[in-house]
Amino acid sequence: MAENLYGLLAEFDGPDELLKAAKDSYAEGYRKMDAYSPMPIHDLSESMGYDKHRVPIIVLICALLGACSGFGLQYWVSVIDYPLNVGGRPLLSWPSFIPVTFELGVLFSAFGALIGMLILNGLPRPYHPVFNVPNFERASGDGFFLCIEAEDPKFDITETRAFLESLKAKKVDDVEP
Repeated sequence: MAENLYGLLAEFDGPDELLKAAKDSYAEGYRKMDAYSPMPIHDLSESMGYDKHRVPIIVLICALLGACSGFGLQYWVSVIDYPLNVGGRPLLSWPSFIPVTFELGVLFSAFGALIGMLILNGLPRPYHPVFNVPNFERASGDGFFLCIEAEDPKFDITETRAFLESLKAKKVDDVEP
């Protein structure tokens, strides 16, 4: 039966109950789980073991790439491709390159943040198995849900259901793929 299941979805009364359930599930050894709530809950992702933040690294790499490309483009135009000696200034006048270098760094980092966030979140996602659970539409209004996936090594349908019910879940539903 577990091979025909995506996981188990438990509904909780509020954000504090969901946060406690996520911490207890992680402490129990569950690793493949996700939480859904209508608002951000402080420390929820950390309580489920998501402490790797990759978007800042992507933004930094994109900012450096943008700054280097801005400086490189200006260097190419001013020194190599079309050098003009105006007023005896040096061809590589780097202080005048700073505004474009900075702006391209900001532009590339903004695009990197947007694209990195979309890719790492798996968006756009027009379908997910939890969308089929009857009460799940409340996740965008007043529902707080914790889903433990069947791919988790510790997942056993009876034990996991009993564990989620012991966490004072209002309701535990099967999530079919």
